[in-house]
Amino acid sequence: MAAKSKRRKDTEPGGRPARPGGGQAKVFRRKSCLFCKDKVREVDYKNVEQLRRYTSERGKIRSRRMSGACRRHQRQIAVAIKRAREMALLPYVTEGGGPPSRSRSGERR
Repeated sequence: MAAKSKRRKDTEPGGRPARPGGGQAKVFRRKSCLFCKDKVREVDYKNVEQLRRYTSERGKIRSRRMSGACRRHQRQIAVAIKRAREMALLPYVTEGGGPPSRSRSGERR
């Protein structure tokens, strides 16, 4: 008697394990770099309005995934933001407004 190959129920037809919840995986299109589109060679630290797009509301530099910049321009963005902060064109952090910090230093007094 020939041995039948039994397919497990928890695998998809491609041999990959099924995901809980079923359904197809979402396919995301990668954001294209705005600097590459505009053929920008160097990111200018004096262009504050452009640099604000690449910082969060807290003042943190956004990651490549969030900003959509290529590796080369993301590095230039980070350097430009740091230079703009040093020249006091951009703040290091935003003012209050957010939830209170969770530090315990105030509780030990």
